[in-house]
Amino acid sequence: MSGSQKKLGARHKARKRAVDFLFEAEARDLDPVDLAAERVTLSSKDDTVAPVNPYTVTVVTGVAENLDRLDRVIADHLQDWTLERLPAVDRAILRIAVWELFHATDVPPVVAVDEAVELAKELSTDESPGFINGILGQVVLVAPQVRAAAAATAQTPADRETSGES
Repeated sequence: MSGSQKKLGARHKARKRAVDFLFEAEARDLDPVDLAAERVTLSSKDDTVAPVNPYTVTVVTGVAENLDRLDRVIADHLQDWTLERLPAVDRAILRIAVWELFHATDVPPVVAVDEAVELAKELSTDESPGFINGILGQVVLVAPQVRAAAAATAQTPADRETSGES
Protein backbone atom coordinates (compact mmCIF):
# COMPACT_ATOMS: atom_id res chain seq x y z
CA MET A 1 0.00 0.00 0.00
CA SER A 2 1.48 3.33 -1.04
CA GLY A 3 1.62 6.33 1.25
CA SER A 4 -1.12 8.09 -0.68
CA GLN A 5 -3.46 5.12 -0.33
CA LYS A 6 -3.02 5.00 3.45
CA LYS A 7 -4.20 8.58 3.91
CA LEU A 8 -7.34 8.08 1.81
CA GLY A 9 -10.28 7.78 4.13
CA ALA A 10 -13.88 6.68 4.19
CA ARG A 11 -15.07 9.41 1.80
CA HIS A 12 -12.50 8.34 -0.80
CA LYS A 13 -13.65 4.73 -0.53
CA ALA A 14 -17.27 5.93 -0.75
CA ARG A 15 -16.49 7.86 -3.94
CA LYS A 16 -14.68 4.86 -5.40
CA ARG A 17 -17.70 2.66 -4.67
CA ALA A 18 -19.95 5.30 -6.26
CA VAL A 19 -17.77 5.14 -9.40
CA ASP A 20 -18.20 1.34 -9.36
CA PHE A 21 -22.00 1.62 -9.04
CA LEU A 22 -22.32 4.28 -11.75
CA PHE A 23 -20.03 2.30 -14.06
CA GLU A 24 -21.91 -0.95 -13.46
CA ALA A 25 -25.33 0.68 -13.82
CA GLU A 26 -24.33 2.21 -17.15
CA ALA A 27 -22.80 -1.04 -18.43
CA ARG A 28 -25.86 -3.08 -17.42
CA ASP A 29 -28.42 -0.36 -18.30
CA LEU A 30 -29.73 -0.23 -14.73
CA ASP A 31 -30.89 2.64 -12.54
CA PRO A 32 -27.85 3.49 -10.36
CA VAL A 33 -30.05 4.45 -7.39
CA ASP A 34 -31.82 1.07 -7.52
CA LEU A 35 -28.46 -0.68 -7.85
CA ALA A 36 -27.07 1.13 -4.78
CA ALA A 37 -30.24 0.39 -2.77
CA GLU A 38 -30.01 -3.27 -3.80
CA ARG A 39 -26.38 -3.42 -2.57
CA VAL A 40 -27.31 -1.75 0.73
CA THR A 41 -30.02 -4.39 1.28
CA LEU A 42 -27.71 -7.20 0.16
CA SER A 43 -24.90 -6.06 2.48
CA SER A 44 -27.30 -6.08 5.45
CA LYS A 45 -28.21 -9.71 4.73
CA ASP A 46 -24.90 -11.10 3.47
CA ASP A 47 -21.66 -10.65 5.42
CA THR A 48 -19.59 -11.29 2.27
CA VAL A 49 -20.95 -8.10 0.66
CA ALA A 50 -19.18 -4.97 1.88
CA PRO A 51 -21.43 -2.45 3.67
CA VAL A 52 -22.30 0.59 1.56
CA ASN A 53 -21.20 3.94 2.99
CA PRO A 54 -24.13 6.38 3.21
CA TYR A 55 -22.03 8.92 1.27
CA THR A 56 -21.88 6.46 -1.64
CA VAL A 57 -25.70 6.41 -1.75
CA THR A 58 -25.80 10.23 -1.46
CA VAL A 59 -23.38 10.63 -4.37
CA VAL A 60 -25.06 8.03 -6.61
CA THR A 61 -28.49 9.55 -5.92
CA GLY A 62 -27.22 13.09 -6.51
CA VAL A 63 -25.57 12.14 -9.79
CA ALA A 64 -28.66 10.23 -10.97
CA GLU A 65 -31.04 13.09 -10.10
CA ASN A 66 -28.86 15.67 -11.88
CA LEU A 67 -27.46 13.49 -14.69
CA ASP A 68 -28.65 15.54 -17.69
CA ARG A 69 -27.34 18.77 -16.23
CA LEU A 70 -24.02 17.21 -15.14
CA ASP A 71 -23.53 15.70 -18.59
CA ARG A 72 -24.29 19.06 -20.26
CA VAL A 73 -21.70 20.81 -18.08
CA ILE A 74 -19.08 18.13 -18.77
CA ALA A 75 -19.85 18.11 -22.52
CA ASP A 76 -19.57 21.92 -22.62
CA HIS A 77 -16.00 21.64 -21.30
CA LEU A 78 -14.80 18.85 -23.58
CA GLN A 79 -12.76 20.17 -26.49
CA ASP A 80 -12.69 18.10 -29.67
CA TRP A 81 -14.21 15.21 -27.74
CA THR A 82 -17.67 13.91 -26.89
CA LEU A 83 -19.03 12.56 -23.63
CA GLU A 84 -19.87 9.25 -25.33
CA ARG A 85 -16.24 8.79 -26.46
CA LEU A 86 -14.87 9.12 -22.93
CA PRO A 87 -14.04 5.89 -21.12
CA ALA A 88 -17.07 4.96 -18.97
CA VAL A 89 -14.97 5.14 -15.80
CA ASP A 90 -13.90 8.70 -16.66
CA ARG A 91 -17.55 9.68 -17.24
CA ALA A 92 -18.44 8.30 -13.81
CA ILE A 93 -15.53 10.11 -12.11
CA LEU A 94 -16.37 13.41 -13.82
CA ARG A 95 -20.07 13.11 -12.96
CA ILE A 96 -19.24 12.58 -9.28
CA ALA A 97 -16.75 15.46 -9.17
CA VAL A 98 -19.07 17.90 -10.95
CA TRP A 99 -21.95 16.87 -8.69
CA GLU A 100 -19.73 17.51 -5.64
CA LEU A 101 -18.60 20.87 -7.02
CA PHE A 102 -22.20 21.98 -7.57
CA HIS A 103 -24.07 20.32 -4.70
CA ALA A 104 -21.83 18.97 -1.90
CA THR A 105 -21.40 22.14 0.11
CA ASP A 106 -19.36 20.27 2.75
CA VAL A 107 -16.72 19.28 0.15
CA PRO A 108 -14.19 22.02 -0.68
CA PRO A 109 -13.74 22.36 -4.46
CA VAL A 110 -10.04 21.49 -4.24
CA VAL A 111 -10.96 18.21 -2.50
CA ALA A 112 -13.53 17.29 -5.18
CA VAL A 113 -10.92 17.87 -7.90
CA ASP A 114 -8.09 16.10 -6.05
CA GLU A 115 -10.32 13.10 -5.31
CA ALA A 116 -11.36 12.83 -8.97
CA VAL A 117 -7.72 12.94 -10.10
CA GLU A 118 -6.79 10.32 -7.49
CA LEU A 119 -9.65 8.04 -8.64
CA ALA A 120 -8.52 8.46 -12.26
CA LYS A 121 -4.97 7.43 -11.24
CA GLU A 122 -6.35 4.32 -9.53
CA LEU A 123 -9.02 3.30 -12.02
CA SER A 124 -8.32 4.69 -15.48
CA THR A 125 -5.69 5.32 -18.16
CA ASP A 126 -2.40 7.17 -17.75
CA GLU A 127 -3.85 10.18 -19.63
CA SER A 128 -7.05 10.35 -17.57
CA PRO A 129 -5.78 12.15 -14.43
CA GLY A 130 -4.47 15.14 -16.42
CA PHE A 131 -7.53 15.15 -18.69
CA ILE A 132 -9.95 15.08 -15.74
CA ASN A 133 -7.94 17.73 -13.89
CA GLY A 134 -8.12 20.00 -16.96
CA ILE A 135 -11.89 19.69 -17.31
CA LEU A 136 -12.54 20.13 -13.60
CA GLY A 137 -10.18 23.12 -13.51
CA GLN A 138 -12.64 24.85 -15.88
CA VAL A 139 -15.79 23.64 -14.07
CA VAL A 140 -14.43 24.91 -10.71
CA LEU A 141 -14.62 28.44 -12.11
CA VAL A 142 -18.41 28.24 -12.63
CA ALA A 143 -19.21 26.18 -9.52
CA PRO A 144 -19.66 29.13 -7.09
CA GLN A 145 -22.31 30.73 -9.33
CA VAL A 146 -24.09 27.39 -9.73
CA ARG A 147 -24.12 26.83 -5.97
CA ALA A 148 -25.40 30.36 -5.34
CA ALA A 149 -28.16 29.97 -7.93
CA ALA A 150 -29.16 26.60 -6.46
CA ALA A 151 -29.31 28.10 -2.96
CA ALA A 152 -31.45 31.00 -4.21
CA THR A 153 -33.91 28.74 -6.06
CA ALA A 154 -34.05 26.36 -3.10
CA GLN A 155 -35.75 29.10 -1.07
CA THR A 156 -39.52 28.84 -1.29
CA PRO A 157 -41.70 31.96 -1.56
CA ALA A 158 -42.60 31.48 2.14
CA ASP A 159 -38.87 31.48 3.03
CA ARG A 160 -38.40 34.76 1.15
CA GLU A 161 -41.39 36.34 2.92
CA THR A 162 -40.11 35.40 6.37
CA SER A 163 -36.61 36.62 5.52
CA GLY A 164 -37.98 39.95 4.27
CA GLU A 165 -37.06 39.30 0.62
CA SER A 166 -39.59 39.51 -2.19
